[in-house]
Amino acid sequence: MIAESIRFALSGIAANKMRSVLTTLGIVIGISAVITLLAVGAGTSNLIKDQIGKLGTNVLTVNRAVATGGRTTGGSATATRTRSTSLTIADQQSLGDPVLAPDVATAAPVVQAQSVTATLGSSTHSISSTLGTSPSYFGITAFTAAAGRVLDDADAGQRAVVLGNSVAADLAQNVASLVGQTVSLNNQDFTVVGVLAPKGTSGLNDPDDVAMVPIDTAQGTFTGYTQSLSSIAVQAKSADVMTEAQNEIQQILDARHQVTSDTRDYQVRNQAQVLSTATSTTQTLTILLSAVAGISLLVGGIGVMNIMLVTVTERTREIGIRKAIGATRGNIVLQFLVESLIISTLGGIVGILIGFGASSFQLFGIRPEVQWWTVWLSVAVSAGIGLVFGIYPANKAAKLRPIDALRYE
Repeated sequence: MIAESIRFALSGIAANKMRSVLTTLGIVIGISAVITLLAVGAGTSNLIKDQIGKLGTNVLTVNRAVATGGRTTGGSATATRTRSTSLTIADQQSLGDPVLAPDVATAAPVVQAQSVTATLGSSTHSISSTLGTSPSYFGITAFTAAAGRVLDDADAGQRAVVLGNSVAADLAQNVASLVGQTVSLNNQDFTVVGVLAPKGTSGLNDPDDVAMVPIDTAQGTFTGYTQSLSSIAVQAKSADVMTEAQNEIQQILDARHQVTSDTRDYQVRNQAQVLSTATSTTQTLTILLSAVAGISLLVGGIGVMNIMLVTVTERTREIGIRKAIGATRGNIVLQFLVESLIISTLGGIVGILIGFGASSFQLFGIRPEVQWWTVWLSVAVSAGIGLVFGIYPANKAAKLRPIDALRYE
Protein backbone atom coordinates (compact mmCIF):
# COMPACT_ATOMS: atom_id res chain seq x y z
CA MET A 1 0.00 0.00 0.00
CA ILE A 2 2.85 2.35 0.83
CA ALA A 3 4.62 1.66 -2.48
CA GLU A 4 1.40 2.40 -4.34
CA SER A 5 0.93 5.64 -2.37
CA ILE A 6 4.50 6.72 -3.19
CA ARG A 7 3.88 5.99 -6.88
CA PHE A 8 0.70 8.07 -6.91
CA ALA A 9 2.43 10.90 -5.00
CA LEU A 10 5.42 11.00 -7.36
CA SER A 11 3.15 11.02 -10.41
CA GLY A 12 1.21 13.92 -8.89
CA ILE A 13 4.40 15.91 -8.23
CA ALA A 14 5.78 15.15 -11.69
CA ALA A 15 2.52 16.34 -13.31
CA ASN A 16 3.00 19.83 -11.80
CA LYS A 17 6.78 20.28 -11.62
CA MET A 18 6.92 24.09 -11.49
CA ARG A 19 4.15 24.32 -8.89
CA SER A 20 5.92 21.71 -6.75
CA VAL A 21 9.21 23.62 -6.98
CA LEU A 22 7.56 26.90 -5.99
CA THR A 23 5.80 25.15 -3.10
CA THR A 24 9.12 24.02 -1.63
CA LEU A 25 10.63 27.55 -1.67
CA GLY A 26 9.36 28.49 1.78
CA ILE A 27 10.84 25.30 3.24
CA VAL A 28 14.12 25.84 1.33
CA ILE A 29 14.52 29.42 2.61
CA GLY A 30 13.61 28.54 6.18
CA ILE A 31 15.89 25.49 6.46
CA SER A 32 18.85 27.20 4.76
CA ALA A 33 18.49 30.24 7.06
CA VAL A 34 18.32 28.08 10.20
CA ILE A 35 21.35 26.00 9.13
CA THR A 36 23.40 29.13 8.30
CA LEU A 37 22.50 31.02 11.49
CA LEU A 38 23.22 28.02 13.72
CA ALA A 39 26.55 27.56 11.91
CA VAL A 40 27.44 31.24 12.45
CA GLY A 41 26.46 30.92 16.11
CA ALA A 42 28.66 27.83 16.53
CA GLY A 43 31.54 29.57 14.74
CA THR A 44 31.18 32.65 16.96
CA SER A 45 31.13 30.52 20.10
CA ASN A 46 34.26 28.64 19.01
CA LEU A 47 36.01 31.91 18.18
CA ILE A 48 35.24 33.36 21.61
CA LYS A 49 36.46 30.19 23.34
CA ASP A 50 39.62 30.25 21.22
CA GLN A 51 40.32 33.92 21.97
CA ILE A 52 39.75 33.56 25.71
CA GLY A 53 41.73 30.31 25.74
CA LYS A 54 44.69 32.14 24.19
CA LEU A 55 44.61 34.61 27.09
CA GLY A 56 44.79 31.72 29.54
CA THR A 57 41.90 29.77 31.06
CA ASN A 58 43.33 30.00 34.60
CA VAL A 59 43.76 33.79 34.61
CA LEU A 60 42.00 36.24 36.91
CA THR A 61 42.12 40.00 36.53
CA VAL A 62 41.76 42.46 39.40
CA ASN A 63 40.44 45.84 38.24
CA ARG A 64 40.54 48.96 40.35
CA ALA A 65 36.97 50.25 39.92
CA VAL A 66 33.60 48.71 40.67
CA ALA A 67 30.00 49.90 40.31
CA THR A 68 28.45 50.83 43.67
CA GLY A 69 24.85 51.64 42.62
CA GLY A 70 22.85 54.69 41.51
CA ARG A 71 22.91 58.10 43.13
CA THR A 72 19.92 60.19 43.88
CA THR A 73 19.38 63.70 42.67
CA GLY A 74 16.14 65.55 43.51
CA GLY A 75 14.49 62.35 44.63
CA SER A 76 15.08 60.37 41.42
CA ALA A 77 17.67 57.78 40.61
CA THR A 78 20.25 58.71 38.00
CA ALA A 79 23.12 56.96 36.26
CA THR A 80 25.20 54.25 37.91
CA ARG A 81 27.96 55.65 40.09
CA THR A 82 31.40 54.10 40.22
CA ARG A 83 34.10 54.44 42.81
CA SER A 84 37.78 54.05 42.04
CA THR A 85 40.39 52.76 44.38
CA SER A 86 44.12 52.40 44.25
CA LEU A 87 45.65 49.06 43.37
CA THR A 88 49.27 49.21 44.38
CA ILE A 89 52.42 47.24 43.85
CA ALA A 90 52.04 46.18 47.49
CA ASP A 91 48.60 44.72 46.65
CA GLN A 92 50.13 42.75 43.80
CA GLN A 93 53.00 41.48 45.94
CA SER A 94 50.59 40.45 48.74
CA LEU A 95 48.84 38.07 46.33
CA GLY A 96 52.06 36.07 46.06
CA ASP A 97 51.90 35.04 49.74
CA PRO A 98 52.03 31.21 49.67
CA VAL A 99 50.26 30.95 53.03
CA LEU A 100 47.36 33.33 52.41
CA ALA A 101 47.03 32.49 48.71
CA PRO A 102 48.18 28.88 48.22
CA ASP A 103 46.21 28.52 44.94
CA VAL A 104 47.76 31.61 43.30
CA ALA A 105 50.74 30.80 41.10
CA THR A 106 51.89 34.33 40.29
CA ALA A 107 50.66 37.90 39.81
CA ALA A 108 51.80 40.77 37.61
CA PRO A 109 51.12 44.52 37.87
CA VAL A 110 49.74 46.35 34.84
CA VAL A 111 49.59 50.05 33.98
CA GLN A 112 48.08 51.16 30.68
CA ALA A 113 49.15 54.19 28.64
CA GLN A 114 46.69 55.97 26.36
CA SER A 115 47.14 57.29 22.81
CA VAL A 116 50.61 55.94 22.06
CA THR A 117 51.86 56.05 18.46
CA ALA A 118 54.78 53.96 17.24
CA THR A 119 56.98 55.41 14.50
CA LEU A 120 59.78 53.87 12.47
CA GLY A 121 61.03 55.99 9.56
CA SER A 122 57.95 56.94 7.56
CA SER A 123 55.81 54.15 9.05
CA THR A 124 53.47 54.89 11.96
CA HIS A 125 50.94 52.87 13.94
CA SER A 126 48.50 54.01 16.60
CA ILE A 127 48.72 51.28 19.27
CA SER A 128 45.44 50.10 20.80
CA SER A 129 46.97 48.93 24.06
CA THR A 130 50.34 49.99 25.52
CA LEU A 131 51.09 48.20 28.77
CA GLY A 132 53.72 48.61 31.42
CA THR A 133 54.21 45.34 33.26
CA SER A 134 56.65 42.82 34.68
CA PRO A 135 58.17 39.75 32.96
CA SER A 136 55.71 37.40 34.72
CA TYR A 137 52.82 38.95 32.73
CA PHE A 138 53.93 37.11 29.58
CA GLY A 139 53.68 33.72 31.27
CA ILE A 140 50.28 34.54 32.78
CA THR A 141 48.72 35.65 29.51
CA ALA A 142 50.50 33.07 27.32
CA PHE A 143 52.22 35.68 25.15
CA THR A 144 55.35 34.26 23.51
CA ALA A 145 58.01 35.81 21.28
CA ALA A 146 58.02 35.06 17.57
CA ALA A 147 61.31 36.93 17.20
CA GLY A 148 63.79 38.11 19.83
CA ARG A 149 62.55 37.68 23.41
CA VAL A 150 60.00 38.93 25.92
CA LEU A 151 60.91 41.33 28.73
CA ASP A 152 63.13 40.06 31.57
CA ASP A 153 64.35 41.44 34.89
CA ALA A 154 67.41 43.06 33.25
CA ASP A 155 65.06 45.36 31.28
CA ALA A 156 63.75 47.08 34.43
CA GLY A 157 64.09 50.84 34.01
CA GLN A 158 65.34 50.44 30.42
CA ARG A 159 63.61 51.76 27.32
CA ALA A 160 62.92 48.30 25.95
CA VAL A 161 59.71 47.34 24.16
CA VAL A 162 58.08 44.13 22.95
CA LEU A 163 55.77 44.76 20.01
CA GLY A 164 52.61 42.88 19.16
CA ASN A 165 52.50 41.28 15.74
CA SER A 166 50.01 43.77 14.27
CA VAL A 167 52.13 46.73 15.39
CA ALA A 168 55.30 45.17 14.01
CA ALA A 169 53.65 44.28 10.69
CA ASP A 170 52.67 47.93 10.18
CA LEU A 171 56.19 49.15 10.89
CA ALA A 172 58.17 46.63 8.80
CA GLN A 173 57.54 43.97 6.18
CA ASN A 174 59.87 41.54 7.95
CA VAL A 175 58.82 41.74 11.60
CA ALA A 176 61.92 39.82 12.75
CA SER A 177 64.13 42.58 11.36
CA LEU A 178 62.73 44.98 13.98
CA VAL A 179 64.55 43.22 16.82
CA GLY A 180 67.45 45.46 17.92
CA GLN A 181 66.11 48.51 16.05
CA THR A 182 65.03 51.73 17.71
CA VAL A 183 61.39 52.78 17.34
CA SER A 184 59.75 55.93 18.59
CA LEU A 185 56.81 55.71 21.02
CA ASN A 186 55.28 59.19 21.34
CA ASN A 187 58.67 60.65 20.30
CA GLN A 188 60.55 58.61 22.93
CA ASP A 189 63.15 56.17 21.62
CA PHE A 190 62.73 52.49 22.61
CA THR A 191 64.79 49.46 21.63
CA VAL A 192 62.74 46.56 20.25
CA VAL A 193 63.80 43.43 22.15
CA GLY A 194 61.14 41.15 20.67
CA VAL A 195 58.04 40.69 18.55
CA LEU A 196 55.16 38.64 19.93
CA ALA A 197 53.72 35.59 18.18
CA PRO A 198 50.29 36.39 16.68
CA LYS A 199 47.20 35.37 18.64
CA GLY A 200 44.75 36.14 15.87
CA THR A 201 41.97 38.67 15.66
CA SER A 202 38.35 38.00 16.59
CA GLY A 203 37.09 40.60 14.11
CA LEU A 204 35.94 42.74 17.07
CA ASN A 205 39.30 43.33 18.72
CA ASP A 206 42.93 42.62 17.99
CA PRO A 207 45.01 41.17 20.86
CA ASP A 208 48.10 41.58 18.66
CA ASP A 209 47.73 45.39 18.56
CA VAL A 210 49.76 45.84 21.72
CA ALA A 211 53.15 47.06 22.97
CA MET A 212 54.68 46.15 26.33
CA VAL A 213 57.40 47.97 28.22
CA PRO A 214 58.81 47.58 31.77
CA ILE A 215 56.38 48.97 34.32
CA ASP A 216 58.76 51.55 35.79
CA THR A 217 59.64 52.74 32.29
CA ALA A 218 55.94 53.14 31.46
CA GLN A 219 55.37 55.13 34.64
CA GLY A 220 58.37 57.35 33.95
CA THR A 221 57.51 57.92 30.29
CA PHE A 222 53.73 57.67 29.77
CA THR A 223 51.57 57.41 32.89
CA GLY A 224 53.52 59.20 35.64
CA TYR A 225 54.50 57.75 39.01
CA THR A 226 51.03 57.41 40.43
CA GLN A 227 50.28 54.92 43.19
CA SER A 228 47.54 53.15 41.30
CA LEU A 229 47.88 50.26 38.89
CA SER A 230 45.38 49.79 36.07
CA SER A 231 44.94 46.14 37.01
CA ILE A 232 46.66 43.06 38.40
CA ALA A 233 46.88 39.89 36.32
CA VAL A 234 46.78 36.74 38.44
CA GLN A 235 47.42 33.15 37.42
CA ALA A 236 45.83 30.35 39.45
CA LYS A 237 47.80 27.15 39.85
CA SER A 238 45.29 25.31 37.66
CA ALA A 239 41.90 25.79 36.03
CA ASP A 240 40.39 23.53 38.73
CA VAL A 241 41.18 25.96 41.60
CA MET A 242 39.93 29.18 40.00
CA THR A 243 37.20 29.66 42.60
CA GLU A 244 39.56 29.01 45.50
CA ALA A 245 42.14 31.45 44.05
CA GLN A 246 39.45 34.11 43.56
CA ASN A 247 38.29 33.72 47.17
CA GLU A 248 41.87 34.04 48.44
CA ILE A 249 42.43 37.21 46.38
CA GLN A 250 39.24 38.75 47.73
CA GLN A 251 40.10 37.89 51.34
CA ILE A 252 43.57 39.47 51.02
CA LEU A 253 42.38 42.64 49.26
CA ASP A 254 39.32 43.02 51.52
CA ALA A 255 41.67 43.08 54.50
CA ARG A 256 44.11 45.47 52.85
CA HIS A 257 41.41 47.87 51.60
CA GLN A 258 39.29 47.47 54.76
CA VAL A 259 36.13 46.67 52.80
CA THR A 260 33.51 43.92 52.89
CA SER A 261 31.85 41.96 50.12
CA ASP A 262 29.10 44.62 50.04
CA THR A 263 31.44 47.61 49.89
CA ARG A 264 34.17 46.05 47.77
CA ASP A 265 36.00 48.73 45.74
CA TYR A 266 37.68 46.45 43.23
CA GLN A 267 36.55 43.73 40.88
CA VAL A 268 37.95 40.27 40.21
CA ARG A 269 37.21 38.89 36.73
CA ASN A 270 37.42 35.17 36.26
CA GLN A 271 38.23 34.08 32.69
CA ALA A 272 36.10 30.96 33.12
CA GLN A 273 33.12 33.15 34.08
CA VAL A 274 33.81 35.46 31.13
CA LEU A 275 33.88 32.42 28.85
CA SER A 276 30.65 31.06 30.32
CA THR A 277 28.89 34.42 30.01
CA ALA A 278 30.08 35.00 26.44
CA THR A 279 29.05 31.48 25.39
CA SER A 280 25.63 31.84 27.02
CA THR A 281 25.06 35.20 25.31
CA THR A 282 26.05 33.80 21.94
CA GLN A 283 23.74 30.81 22.33
CA THR A 284 20.83 33.06 23.30
CA LEU A 285 21.34 35.28 20.26
CA THR A 286 21.67 32.24 18.00
CA ILE A 287 18.43 30.72 19.29
CA LEU A 288 16.65 34.06 18.88
CA LEU A 289 17.83 34.52 15.29
CA SER A 290 17.02 30.90 14.45
CA ALA A 291 13.51 31.36 15.86
CA VAL A 292 13.04 34.36 13.55
CA ALA A 293 14.28 32.27 10.62
CA GLY A 294 11.91 29.50 11.70
CA ILE A 295 8.95 31.77 10.96
CA SER A 296 9.65 31.24 7.28
CA LEU A 297 9.26 27.50 7.93
CA LEU A 298 5.77 28.18 9.25
CA VAL A 299 4.99 30.20 6.14
CA GLY A 300 6.43 27.40 4.00
CA GLY A 301 4.22 24.85 5.77
CA ILE A 302 1.11 26.96 5.11
CA GLY A 303 2.17 27.11 1.46
CA VAL A 304 2.40 23.31 1.34
CA MET A 305 -1.08 22.94 2.85
CA ASN A 306 -2.52 25.47 0.39
CA ILE A 307 -1.10 23.65 -2.61
CA MET A 308 -2.26 20.29 -1.29
CA LEU A 309 -5.82 21.66 -0.96
CA VAL A 310 -5.63 22.78 -4.59
CA THR A 311 -4.35 19.35 -5.56
CA VAL A 312 -7.23 17.62 -3.77
CA THR A 313 -9.71 19.84 -5.62
CA GLU A 314 -8.07 19.20 -9.00
CA ARG A 315 -7.97 15.43 -8.46
CA THR A 316 -11.48 14.97 -7.06
CA ARG A 317 -12.58 12.69 -9.92
CA GLU A 318 -9.39 10.61 -9.49
CA ILE A 319 -10.22 10.22 -5.81
CA GLY A 320 -13.78 9.16 -6.73
CA ILE A 321 -12.53 6.53 -9.18
CA ARG A 322 -10.05 5.11 -6.66
CA LYS A 323 -12.75 4.87 -4.03
CA ALA A 324 -15.19 3.29 -6.52
CA ILE A 325 -12.72 0.50 -7.28
CA GLY A 326 -12.05 -0.27 -3.62
CA ALA A 327 -9.58 2.27 -2.18
CA THR A 328 -10.16 2.82 1.52
CA ARG A 329 -10.01 6.13 3.45
CA GLY A 330 -6.59 5.07 4.72
CA ASN A 331 -5.34 4.64 1.12
CA ILE A 332 -6.44 8.18 0.21
CA VAL A 333 -5.03 9.75 3.40
CA LEU A 334 -1.71 7.97 2.88
CA GLN A 335 -1.50 9.05 -0.78
CA PHE A 336 -1.78 12.79 -0.01
CA LEU A 337 0.29 12.62 3.20
CA VAL A 338 3.13 10.98 1.27
CA GLU A 339 2.92 13.64 -1.43
CA SER A 340 3.07 16.42 1.19
CA LEU A 341 5.94 14.64 2.98
CA ILE A 342 7.96 14.27 -0.24
CA ILE A 343 7.53 17.96 -1.17
CA SER A 344 8.60 19.28 2.24
CA THR A 345 11.46 16.80 2.68
CA LEU A 346 12.87 17.66 -0.75
CA GLY A 347 12.68 21.34 0.22
CA GLY A 348 14.51 20.54 3.46
CA ILE A 349 17.31 18.69 1.65
CA VAL A 350 17.80 21.54 -0.83
CA GLY A 351 17.77 24.02 2.08
CA ILE A 352 20.47 22.01 3.87
CA LEU A 353 22.68 22.05 0.77
CA ILE A 354 22.23 25.83 0.40
CA GLY A 355 22.96 26.25 4.13
CA PHE A 356 26.21 24.29 3.70
CA GLY A 357 27.14 26.52 0.75
CA ALA A 358 26.41 29.75 2.65
CA SER A 359 28.38 28.50 5.67
CA SER A 360 31.51 27.95 3.60
CA PHE A 361 32.14 31.72 3.50
CA GLN A 362 33.87 33.65 6.27
CA LEU A 363 31.66 36.41 7.74
CA PHE A 364 33.23 39.35 9.66
CA GLY A 365 36.21 37.22 10.63
CA ILE A 366 33.91 34.40 11.78
CA ARG A 367 34.10 31.00 10.12
CA PRO A 368 30.68 29.32 10.40
CA GLU A 369 30.68 25.69 11.51
CA VAL A 370 27.76 23.45 10.51
CA GLN A 371 27.02 20.94 13.25
CA TRP A 372 25.62 17.57 12.23
CA TRP A 373 22.83 17.63 14.78
CA THR A 374 21.43 20.71 13.00
CA VAL A 375 21.32 18.71 9.74
CA TRP A 376 19.36 15.82 11.28
CA LEU A 377 17.11 18.32 13.08
CA SER A 378 16.41 20.13 9.79
CA VAL A 379 15.48 16.88 8.05
CA ALA A 380 13.14 15.97 10.92
CA VAL A 381 11.56 19.45 11.02
CA SER A 382 10.94 19.55 7.26
CA ALA A 383 9.39 16.07 7.37
CA GLY A 384 7.28 17.08 10.37
CA ILE A 385 6.03 20.16 8.52
CA GLY A 386 4.97 17.94 5.61
CA LEU A 387 3.03 15.64 7.91
CA VAL A 388 1.40 18.36 10.03
CA PHE A 389 0.34 20.59 7.14
CA GLY A 390 -0.64 17.62 4.96
CA ILE A 391 -3.10 16.10 7.43
CA TYR A 392 -5.98 18.49 6.74
CA PRO A 393 -5.92 18.20 2.90
CA ALA A 394 -5.46 14.42 3.11
CA ASN A 395 -8.35 14.07 5.54
CA LYS A 396 -10.53 16.30 3.34
CA ALA A 397 -9.78 14.07 0.34
CA ALA A 398 -10.55 10.90 2.31
CA LYS A 399 -13.95 12.24 3.40
CA LEU A 400 -15.19 12.70 -0.18
CA ARG A 401 -18.12 10.43 -1.11
CA PRO A 402 -17.38 8.43 -4.26
CA ILE A 403 -20.63 9.42 -5.99
CA ASP A 404 -20.06 13.14 -5.32
CA ALA A 405 -16.44 12.90 -6.40
CA LEU A 406 -17.35 11.20 -9.70
CA ARG A 407 -19.94 13.90 -10.46
CA TYR A 408 -17.38 16.70 -9.82
CA GLU A 409 -16.70 18.77 -12.96
